Amino acid sequence: MSLVVELRQHLEAFELDAAFQAPARGVTALFGPSGAGKTRVLRGVAGLDRDVSGRVHLGDQHWLDEGVFVSPHHRSLGYVFQEASLFEHLDVAGNIDYGLRRRRAGRERRDELVELLGLGSLLSRRAETLSGGERRRVAIARALAPAPDLLLMDEPLAGLDPARRAEVLPYIESLSRTLAIPVLLVSHQLDEVARLADHLVLMDHGRVRAQGPLDAVLADLDGPLAAQADASAVLRGVVRGIDPRWDLAEVDCGGVTLLLPATRLTEGQELRLRIAARDVSIVRERPRDSSILNIFPVTVVNRRGAGAQVTLELALDDGATLLARVTARSAEELMLEHGARVHAQVKSVAVLP
Repeated sequence: MSLVVELRQHLEAFELDAAFQAPARGVTALFGPSGAGKTRVLRGVAGLDRDVSGRVHLGDQHWLDEGVFVSPHHRSLGYVFQEASLFEHLDVAGNIDYGLRRRRAGRERRDELVELLGLGSLLSRRAETLSGGERRRVAIARALAPAPDLLLMDEPLAGLDPARRAEVLPYIESLSRTLAIPVLLVSHQLDEVARLADHLVLMDHGRVRAQGPLDAVLADLDGPLAAQADASAVLRGVVRGIDPRWDLAEVDCGGVTLLLPATRLTEGQELRLRIAARDVSIVRERPRDSSILNIFPVTVVNRRGAGAQVTLELALDDGATLLARVTARSAEELMLEHGARVHAQVKSVAVLP
């Protein structure tokens, strides 16, 4: 039940012409600067703007097509807006129950959402007494209450201070693992996207500039992200063991095993690891003596850049990809061309909790 989106909208100062497909399950992030058209896409998918043309198909549900426009309340979707917009006169239970009534869902559904979003201690609290993070979690529960076939989330962490943001992030992350439906998430925070998304759609000026699996889009040297100062790649791994002597975790990333500080990590834990291009250096031969723990063979598969620096796309043995940013002089002296077999030295790895 994949989501097919083709939207066109002509406004006085803006034109939307965006097309992409989202997988049937997992989080697809719409990423780009403010004004790129991300929220316009969500509104078009939800049917909130009647002047949008094109197609919106969710499996065999055709909500928008030539001569077809299904009204918003007949589309099986939940929408989490930037502002939580709770019913202030109701308590938390009442806000969730409002969503349940849309499909006459029962108490069992409410109990599932309360557990999933950690709302058990808040049910009798009035909406006006909740913190920003608590309000966002209640808004998510209300959107999910009628068991929609699609969840739309428009910058659900916007406006939250770091502490409240850290409070809500794990719950959104758990949704991506639990829900068997597609989620469209709007964000302009790359760390947020790297942590939550499975699929990435890059937008700018109302157009889709790139789309595909998160790992591939981040590491695409022909895409817009690899040229940024904070260009990075994401690896997925599993903690295979903990060395108590050195307090290090062995993380199996398929093509390579990385050693990371074991703080708050447990054996069997699945991780996403973000490695910045600026934190990867290259050597032709593996050094015999080095303070860097993570050194492993890679193959140069692409190279881009002009001036003093170039960016390299490096393939691990299992096909996963890293980026490295080096000086043009180093690239020339080390002959870092397509097909070169070299060693990557990873100086720092960020665990996306």
